[in-house]
Amino acid sequence: MKLESLEDLFVHHLQDIYSAEKQITRELPKMAKATSSPDLEKAFTKHLKETENQIKRLEKVFKQLDRSPGRKKCKGMEGLLEEGASLIEEEPEENVLDAGLISSAQRVEHYEISAYGTAIAWAELLGYDVAIGLLEQSLEEESAANEKLNALAEGGINQEALEPASVE
Repeated sequence: MKLESLEDLFVHHLQDIYSAEKQITRELPKMAKATSSPDLEKAFTKHLKETENQIKRLEKVFKQLDRSPGRKKCKGMEGLLEEGASLIEEEPEENVLDAGLISSAQRVEHYEISAYGTAIAWAELLGYDVAIGLLEQSLEEESAANEKLNALAEGGINQEALEPASVE
């Protein structure tokens, strides 16, 4: 797709977000399974459901625009998710892994927060009021997920990662 206008760029950006969300739905279950923290597992599982709804919202936006999500691959998200997967493969101590999973997830959330913020700004300029509302819902969920991860990290997970593993 040739990018000749802000509308073209907006659609291109939405396709990128759509790809990112699809990739996240494949990785969140792996992250939930890898954590030893029941609260972190619950947060990942909850956010998976939210992500599935975010995909549905994006599909509504594409329908409103009479455009397709396409087959674009979000390389930025692919890289962020690969970093998280490689952390799991390194098999760190449980508490260290949990702290690392939060870090990886927060990088993903910050990417999404930025992406949705930009999409909302462009939707406002383009006058896509329905899209604005749908995108704002997703931005609110991403921000809330980030805050939840902060609370879990500060609520003890980072502190537990300070302690060396006991030798048995």
